[in-house]
Amino acid sequence: MNMVKRTFSFEFFPPKTPQGIDKLRATRDQLALLKPKFFSVTFGAGGSTRDHSLETVLDIQRAGYSAAPHLSCIGSTHDNIRAILQEYQTHGIRHIVALRGDLPSGMASTGEFRYANELVEFIRNESGDWFNIEVAAYPEYHPQARSAREDLLNFKRKVEAGANSAITQYFFNADAYFNFVDKCAALGVGLPIVPGIMPIGNFTQLARFSDACGAEIPRWMRKQMEAYSDDIESIRAFGLDVVTDLCERLLKAGAPGLHFYTLNQAALTTAIWQRLGL
Repeated sequence: MNMVKRTFSFEFFPPKTPQGIDKLRATRDQLALLKPKFFSVTFGAGGSTRDHSLETVLDIQRAGYSAAPHLSCIGSTHDNIRAILQEYQTHGIRHIVALRGDLPSGMASTGEFRYANELVEFIRNESGDWFNIEVAAYPEYHPQARSAREDLLNFKRKVEAGANSAITQYFFNADAYFNFVDKCAALGVGLPIVPGIMPIGNFTQLARFSDACGAEIPRWMRKQMEAYSDDIESIRAFGLDVVTDLCERLLKAGAPGLHFYTLNQAALTTAIWQRLGL
């Protein structure tokens, strides 16, 4: 059994309206009672929510909690990313989730970074060990990967460029995660790989997200949720059972923690947490 101290964290997206800001503060304060190691904050394509991201991170910091901004590099320049890193250092931010990100629609150039390993390397060259760097991992393989092997080697490059730990895309098949971790270990990649967890509250939204990011909803789950149609209560109850079981299996097998994609809501994550007895 893995005795490493487990890391629990929650992800938010930056709100764009005053009501959204108030709602996220309430969510944050509720989830803070669970004492996560940090809250992460997403960063829109091409930095489209960059200012909102920084404001959200600083708001979390001012409330006395640890925050990790996401930083995606596609469509960016070295100067652009350097300025963001300096801004983060000025504010005492020591934790970053470094991602390639998706090219915003209508933008033709990938910019000066093509892959996340180039971003990790750049962060290390610019700021040494100042930042704790998380990278993304894809247990079901990145939707644009040419092959499983290619995707694993790409992950290894990110780790060798200086990542401290990784957070996975969400998944519902625990075996995909165990297989990925074993494959990484066989390549000599031994950093903590924390499973990303998506609570289920809305099947239509989940199906849309999953189709976009390449996360598989197992057929039996999809069929069951389709059968519930628009019975939201049944979908939520089913989702709580399925996701709690998944988390139990992962933690029992030694996963180094859990990272919840909260969608700026507290109820489902809190319910799963309580069921797990954390």
